[in-house]
Amino acid sequence: MTTGLPLAARLAHIRRRVMHSIKLRMVLVFLFLAAALTVVFMVGAQRAFSVGWRDAARPLLTDYVDRLTADIAGNGPPSVARAQALVERLPLTVRISGPAVNWSSHSGQALPRPGHEGPDWAPLLQRTTADGHILAFGIDAEAFERRPRQLGYALAALLLLTLLVWLYVRRLLKPLDAIGAGARRFGAGDFSTPIPARSVARAGELGELAATLNTMGRDIHQMLEAKRALLLAISHELRSPLTRARLHAELLPETADVRPQRDALLRDLQEMAALISDLLESERLAGRHAALQREPTDMAALVAAVVQELAVRHAVAPQIRIQADADLPQLALDPGRMRLLLRNLLDNALRHGAAGDQPPEVRLRRTSDGGVAIDVRDHGPGVPEPQLGQLAQPFYRPDSARTRAAGGVGLGLYLCRLIAQAHGGTFEVRNARPGLSVRVTVPA
Repeated sequence: MTTGLPLAARLAHIRRRVMHSIKLRMVLVFLFLAAALTVVFMVGAQRAFSVGWRDAARPLLTDYVDRLTADIAGNGPPSVARAQALVERLPLTVRISGPAVNWSSHSGQALPRPGHEGPDWAPLLQRTTADGHILAFGIDAEAFERRPRQLGYALAALLLLTLLVWLYVRRLLKPLDAIGAGARRFGAGDFSTPIPARSVARAGELGELAATLNTMGRDIHQMLEAKRALLLAISHELRSPLTRARLHAELLPETADVRPQRDALLRDLQEMAALISDLLESERLAGRHAALQREPTDMAALVAAVVQELAVRHAVAPQIRIQADADLPQLALDPGRMRLLLRNLLDNALRHGAAGDQPPEVRLRRTSDGGVAIDVRDHGPGVPEPQLGQLAQPFYRPDSARTRAAGGVGLGLYLCRLIAQAHGGTFEVRNARPGLSVRVTVPA
């Protein structure tokens, strides 16, 4: 609704609607074309008539005016009665001026005068009788203006034609709505519902476009499923050799010469095991049937427990500032997945905010719909704005050198986004200047 907006804003809104809608633009093009054809036809007909009437109609008009003059004047002075009868019978105007009779049938209308509508009007429409009277003839304009309903009929016909064109264009382009909705579903990763075939079966080229998009969606879905199956197969197959390699590494003697290599090998194996676990978890959550083990969860207590776990690896973890609303609700969440989400967010904040002058912050607040919003912020260098939208993509690292030195392969924020979406929530990353802020909202 734009009724409460100022005129300039309403006009801008209407202009955006017109430029956005191909239907409105097609109707406007049709109206412009109809108006242009009408104007061209009328102007062309008028020009053709005005140019050609002189040569074709001059003898007829001259003879007709002579007969009218003879009918009014005869062989004597002009007769007002005969002139009045002539005016009542024909759509004409008559003016008589002379020494004996001065009379005008339509005093309110201007009669043709020399030079007004061309130099030939006076000799054609004026006659002088033998006794010196001048008879001037003209067209009764009121007789052609007594049809006010015709304009209304023309406007009504134009509006009806516009309505019919609008309905036809709307029906013709209706498949675009189904195509747009299907493309948005494919873009969101939902390939379960193709574009309905019955809505575009008779749409010609639009039907072919819908069929092409459906084929593209099936191909993309098959490629994604093949990639997911490959990742799951590789991850499952790697677990057994990793377990055996870790067992063999733990059986190595803990002598002074071997211990450094043994510990380094165990760390690398642990990192590979964590990577495989993250891959399996991401594929489980990315599927349409992600199962959550929900139970009432106290988010404030869960954050405190995760901070205590991180204190083993990060000496500054106990300095994390936690702020929570007093009326924070307990929600039915998957505590294992939420623990993983908080661990990844806080670990990311501790690693990348180490150069900041303040420790990371965690803010828990109640949302208007009874859910919980989780804000995790560090005070590090942040991320360039063009890269913010890609942070939650799998294996994406904005600063590869720094991230590799600090550990991580680019799955942490991706897992956090999947966990938030699996709970029906949202995931948002923005620069806090200084630092990076991540907001996760979980609905009631």
